[in-house]
Amino acid sequence: MDRVGKDVKSPVLMPVLLSAVAIPVSMLFWTINVIYTFVNPTVNEHVDEGHNVISPWRWLAAVVIPLLCALYGIKKKSIDLKGSILGFLIGFIMTLTSFAHIACLLVFFLSSSKATKFMIHKKKEIEELASGTRRNWIQVACNGGMAMQLALLYLLDVGCGERPIDFDKYYRSSWLSVAIMGSIACCNGDTWASEIGTVVGQSDPLLITTRNKVPRGTNGAVSLVGLIVSALGGLLIGLTHYVALLYTVDSAVLETSAPQWPIILLGLIGGLLGSIVDSILGATLQYSGINEKGKIVERPGKGVKHISGRQILDNHSVNLLSSIIIALILPRIANCIWP
Repeated sequence: MDRVGKDVKSPVLMPVLLSAVAIPVSMLFWTINVIYTFVNPTVNEHVDEGHNVISPWRWLAAVVIPLLCALYGIKKKSIDLKGSILGFLIGFIMTLTSFAHIACLLVFFLSSSKATKFMIHKKKEIEELASGTRRNWIQVACNGGMAMQLALLYLLDVGCGERPIDFDKYYRSSWLSVAIMGSIACCNGDTWASEIGTVVGQSDPLLITTRNKVPRGTNGAVSLVGLIVSALGGLLIGLTHYVALLYTVDSAVLETSAPQWPIILLGLIGGLLGSIVDSILGATLQYSGINEKGKIVERPGKGVKHISGRQILDNHSVNLLSSIIIALILPRIANCIWP
């Protein structure tokens, strides 16, 4: 009886505990924000049509949404404790800026976690993998660090709130939003290509710099399947951003703004270009070799035959650099093609 009682109570206690923590914290943030705006009224002059006082509901969402995701990731063993803490911080900032940004981040987290576990046994036969599939804080920082920095710039420059992508009316917020979406699309596209493209298909991939056939799992190797999958990974992020804008931006504002559908195409471009940039960096600045067991390794050693690249960057550094490059390039592309 006692055990049954505990099982019944535990799901009920969870929302109570979350409310007990999240509501006071969000109200504290809101109070600090109101006081700061009152004490420093000149902040209004630096906000591009943003909301100076962040509402209590947004503070609450900024606490609850990342917290639930962090708890979910720990429960599903998709992320470790340090990674979940950093992920909470990134999610907190992204939620403050725009619900479209946090939607893209959540979809990336969920889809990339599924992709990492996709045919994991076959991946272990191809390359040496770290034990477990949990993401640590380094992986979280390299995949979400650029998006978080851009979100901070968004918060400081244009405030919080949802705005359409329109480079004529909202240039700064549009540039930053596309950059945030691009960095996430890059990471998602590359993750899909690495985790799904590696184990799907029959033929060996080609090294992007020499176009020679190399074993699967080699850094910098590309295949038609991998490129298609990376484009689909970016497309998913672009579609998420588009749907979030339709449901969160005021309809009257949308009617007088530029069409929003190109953000879907930009997501696809971000995922595909991100995978290509990642492959170029991986083929040149990241070591790939094959050991005596026939598995791909990233460090030279006894019995390891060199395939490509130099031991300058590791996989995390390549991911971070790729997201930075795409985040800087994609807004320029968007500004040129936007209706």
